[in-house]
Amino acid sequence: MTSTLDRRLGLSDAVVVGLGAMIGAGVFTAFAPAAARAGSLVWVSLAVAAVVALCNALSSARLAAQFPSAGGTYVYGRELLGPLPGFLAGWGFVVGKTASCAAMALTAGLYIWPHHANLVAAAAVLTLTILSVLGVQRTATASKVMVGIVLAVLAVFVVVALVAGPVTSGPGAVAPPVDGKSVPARLLGILGGAGFCFFAFAGYARIATLGEEVREPARTIPRAVVVALSVVIVVYALVLATTVHVLGVGGVAESAAPVLHAAERIDDGRGDGGVLAALVRIAAGIAALGALLGGVLGVSRTTLAMARDRHLPEPMAAVHPSTRTPVVAEICVGVLVTVIVLVADVRQAIGFSSFAVLIYYLVANVAALRLDRQRRRLPAWVPVLGAIGCVVVAGSLPWRSVFDGVVVFAVGGAVYAVTRRRAVKPGVASQA
Repeated sequence: MTSTLDRRLGLSDAVVVGLGAMIGAGVFTAFAPAAARAGSLVWVSLAVAAVVALCNALSSARLAAQFPSAGGTYVYGRELLGPLPGFLAGWGFVVGKTASCAAMALTAGLYIWPHHANLVAAAAVLTLTILSVLGVQRTATASKVMVGIVLAVLAVFVVVALVAGPVTSGPGAVAPPVDGKSVPARLLGILGGAGFCFFAFAGYARIATLGEEVREPARTIPRAVVVALSVVIVVYALVLATTVHVLGVGGVAESAAPVLHAAERIDDGRGDGGVLAALVRIAAGIAALGALLGGVLGVSRTTLAMARDRHLPEPMAAVHPSTRTPVVAEICVGVLVTVIVLVADVRQAIGFSSFAVLIYYLVANVAALRLDRQRRRLPAWVPVLGAIGCVVVAGSLPWRSVFDGVVVFAVGGAVYAVTRRRAVKPGVASQA
């Protein structure tokens, strides 16, 4: 087996992979905890998350154009900042996104067959891992179908909800408790809410981690990142506006599945027999599977890059000669996520995943500042604002998420200390 990948993905493929990751990761799950922390200012949380995500996206796009190889910020940090920052970025991405993959698989299980959610989640992980191993182009095609279905259902949800009008009875009429707190507490709530919203935006990392498989990466990757993120910002704003329109901010904050809850309220009012809610359930399951698919892709590509540098076992760097996919890394990721969904409830890992990914993008922004102005093609304030936003939003997450994240990165530092002597030196990959 060799250890290089083929460039098979075009602009539309890269955009859809990013859309599938972002839409599936957050539109059905992120607004409830964000509204619970930010209250009626959840719109500000969404805006803060969008600004931070945009800065991160622009920095990542320029870096991916300069280093079009698998691994994303692990590679950028290693080449521009040194081996330790690069390793910690890769470590945070692999650990955080593995937990995120498990959470998305369980979300699919809860929507598709709630009484056997763990078994459905495990079956979904194994099926999508096989699809990923069979070839990245088939994966991109599946993502296109998934994204098309989800966007169509969300469009129907928005239109029907706006026609049906608001529902003021029930928990939606009650303001979230955070609305009565002091200004500093509400500011902390806004930033904490932005952390949950950022979890939903973070899927554009999939595009950068596929850099070695994208045609004309210097042109395709920046365009794909900006297009995908712009579409998602519009979709999120519309869906959040619609759920608040139906449930009120308090209803969104109290619901574990606000889009489904809103659809059920609309069905009750229209006497449609639960048709809209059924469509939302199907779309949520498909969206979660799309996010899981993108997650397996992203984690396996970063694992591949770290294995090439001998920070992880070298067999994980193997690429299948016919499908041109990192088959060993994908299988290892799939097996690990399967084990997690069978033995654990990882819903609390969403906060930890947000923390880990924000640190990942902190490294990306600092690395972008190391590019000269001609290669960066961005004003310096963009990565500076992105870096500051990552630190502030990460620190505003629930204390347990911050604590778990710090512990995991400390463990990563210990792993680096053990593996650094046999690792490939920075600059070798870029010269190869």
